Amino acid sequence: MELRSEKGKMLHPAFKEIRRVYGFDEVALVPGDVTLNPEQVDTSFRVRDLSFRVPILAAAMDGVVDPRFAICLGKLGGMGVLNLEGVQTRYECPDEILGQIINAPLDMLTPLLQKIYAAPIRENFITERIRQIKEGGIPCAVSITPAYTKRFAPVAIEAGVDILVVQSTVTTARHTSKSLQGLIFSELCQKVPVPVIVGNCVSYSAALELMQAGAEGILVGVGPGASCTTREVLGIGVPQVTATMDCAAARESYLKETGRYVVVITDGGIRSGGDFCKAIASGSDAVMLGAALACSQESPGRGYHWGMANPHPALPRGTRIRVGTSASLEQILFGPTSVTDGTQNLVGALRTAMGVCGAATIREMQQVEMVIAPAIKTEGKLLQIIQQSE
Repeated sequence: MELRSEKGKMLHPAFKEIRRVYGFDEVALVPGDVTLNPEQVDTSFRVRDLSFRVPILAAAMDGVVDPRFAICLGKLGGMGVLNLEGVQTRYECPDEILGQIINAPLDMLTPLLQKIYAAPIRENFITERIRQIKEGGIPCAVSITPAYTKRFAPVAIEAGVDILVVQSTVTTARHTSKSLQGLIFSELCQKVPVPVIVGNCVSYSAALELMQAGAEGILVGVGPGASCTTREVLGIGVPQVTATMDCAAARESYLKETGRYVVVITDGGIRSGGDFCKAIASGSDAVMLGAALACSQESPGRGYHWGMANPHPALPRGTRIRVGTSASLEQILFGPTSVTDGTQNLVGALRTAMGVCGAATIREMQQVEMVIAPAIKTEGKLLQIIQQSE
């Protein structure tokens, strides 16, 4: 096929097409024609028979979730996901290990993490941590990578876990390896008696295949997290608005085909209430937060945050970041806020946005009109920008 410019000059054929994709800072929500009282909107979401008042999951990172934090978030209406391959399941006294990570000089951090995470995972610690969370009277969710799922998922199931999250940087339903019998998601979802949430992915086709394999939830996001360097190291990722919309489109296709609704969870890149609202409007049912919750008084990282890929023995893809300790978890979720940057009262921001957009439920919020708006944060804000740079 011949390609010509506007002036008729011959152009060479394109090697491949590149489409424009969007992140949170490039879009805005359009107010509705009808507004609602924010107190009357419903922010709940479900995973099979489990219902959560707040559409927020805490990321399975050692600086964010330990049993105490999971219980606290659970009682506030959300869900904390415990990392089954972290310090909580490798050490009898994980707080001491966390202290070493927090206090290590930055130039010594990566080798220290590699050493710490080389310790073996102990099945009795898996059982003990799940027991601690369950004794708090809330559902327990744990995360594990595909490589360890066959080995440790049965231990977690026997211990009484309620949701199993199988998570890696990029997860697909089809995987080629030297293993004679790798993890087959369709078999896993059929065998385990609890809902399986799978991630991470960013495309329509990958999400659809994971849904067809039986996943009841999909985690969306590759590399947007505050402590993740996957995009810099590997050059891989899709901005979260587009990634969420593509995976939500897969959910709608699958729902129309089968009648089964699969939860879509935007994982990473959410810094403020505005990002939270845009994630839901992009088609998400809930969000997974890391750094936004790591700054709570209850988080085990004591003001520091690092990703699951940091201790990779050959290709680390993360860095420890200092997020500080800004407020209690309850204040971050429900206020009252003491800051103006949208990092506190996240649920209040969602409720207000839903009311302004006329959305009574999360499902209705997914249908709110969005516009491309690269100036949404800078238009008319010159004085704020000047003051912030001083």
